[in-house]
Amino acid sequence: MGEYDEVVLKCFLENQSRLFDEKVAESLEEAESFLEDCMAVVCKNLREVKEYLDESGADISGMSNEDIEEAAEVFALPDGRYLVVEA
Repeated sequence: MGEYDEVVLKCFLENQSRLFDEKVAESLEEAESFLEDCMAVVCKNLREVKEYLDESGADISGMSNEDIEEAAEVFALPDGRYLVVEA
C-alpha cells in the first residue's frame, strides 16, 4: 500500500464515525483511496500534529495536547503516531 500502512487504514476504518455520519469506506482499499483524496497526513507525534494544523491555518492557540488529541479529525494510532483527516 502507499503512504498509509495497514495500521493507519484499520484505525481509520474502525473510527471513521467520529468524523462522518455515514461510512466513507468499507475496505482497506476504499480507506486508502479516501485518505489519498482528502490528503490525510500521518504524523510521528503530537508535535508534528500541532505543526501541521498550525501550518494549515487551524487556530490551535490555547488548545492543550488533550484538546488536540480529542479533535474529531485527529486519530491516535496504536503505535503512537497520529492520522489527521481534514474533511
